[in-house]
Amino acid sequence: MSIFRRNKATEDAEPLADHVDEVSDAATADDATEAPEVTDGADTAWTRGEGPFDHAEVDGREDRVDLGALWVRGVPGMELRLEVDQQSQQVNAATVVLGESALQVQAFAAPRSSGLWDEIRVEISEAVERQGGTVEEHVGDFGPALRTRMPSESGGRTVFAPATFLGVDGPRWFLRGVLSGRAAIDEGAASPLLDVFRTLVVVRGVEPMAPRELLPLRLPTDPRAEAAESEEEEGDGDERRRADPFERGPEITEVR
Repeated sequence: MSIFRRNKATEDAEPLADHVDEVSDAATADDATEAPEVTDGADTAWTRGEGPFDHAEVDGREDRVDLGALWVRGVPGMELRLEVDQQSQQVNAATVVLGESALQVQAFAAPRSSGLWDEIRVEISEAVERQGGTVEEHVGDFGPALRTRMPSESGGRTVFAPATFLGVDGPRWFLRGVLSGRAAIDEGAASPLLDVFRTLVVVRGVEPMAPRELLPLRLPTDPRAEAAESEEEEGDGDERRRADPFERGPEITEVR
């Protein structure tokens, strides 16, 4: 799995109000014109106990990448792109790319009493239809989801790029995912990305936050680099001590 940054300017609008404009450009014209029939996901009812998880529900981070509010477990061949606001330099989304498919994920604060996904689905549907797209609600691997097609110009003609919106309500957080590219129309391509989504861990934190406020993400740290830096600093300290044998060591002062 490789990790790299991709700068992306963001608007000042509320994060969950303009989510339709944030869909990855991984979709192609062929995806729009040769979409196979997609069937509903799970045969049995989904429960959040199967994931995604709250950080209190897992035993440590294990092999997940720590992005602050999200812990991401990789799969072979995956690239993890971090979308960074050009002005604030804050990470505002993480996108998992696998072949011709992509999954964008964001986590938001939510109220204690109820979830947000029911409200958000209505907002997404209205936004897509205002822009001339189509929306179909279905029950997928994580409960209600939206299959959308957004119009765009390509080579002087209008094509419809597919995207599938996922939503999960957790304890005081809401997790949103957007499948694009082949994963939006092909169950086989979507399967490994859905596995990534299922194993996500959300770290809500204890600080008070307004509902729909984006949970803070950060660039991941490399534990190996930190360990090497620590060893280097210790080595520099040893060299300094050897170079100055007359340096005063620790002292004990007795106060009577």
